[in-house]
Amino acid sequence: MAGVTSVVVRGADGLAQTVAAGEHSLSIDEPVEAGGSATGPTPYEVLLAALGACTAMTVRLYAQRHGWPLEDVEVVLSHSRIHAQDCAECETRDGFLDQIDKRIVLHGSLTPEQRGRLHEIADRCPVQRTLQREVVIRSELATA
Repeated sequence: MAGVTSVVVRGADGLAQTVAAGEHSLSIDEPVEAGGSATGPTPYEVLLAALGACTAMTVRLYAQRHGWPLEDVEVVLSHSRIHAQDCAECETRDGFLDQIDKRIVLHGSLTPEQRGRLHEIADRCPVQRTLQREVVIRSELATA
């Protein structure tokens, strides 16, 4: 199957989880006030980090391909739950929705046109596209 990405997540102490991703590993946990040990970022922080990193990489690659003077990309993200009725552009009208706010700071001597184009490209990163389209999650219980 082309394009398959996988990770393995295993419990550590308490709520902490150890993630193996290829040759890399990281810890994911909850803050102390949520019952965790704060040994790593929270699951939502990892989700935001994936979106932010993908956004920055996509922008940087596009600028490099076009020879534009992009020096750095900073992406600041936040996640919140909002009332569906407070979202004018959303189809869902009842309950709550997840909202991710993304602020992109482009460093370098870019023209207004280049900045505008890079902003468009930033919203086309693969992780954002995955989050915005229908996602199927298949869950299977396996024996140890």
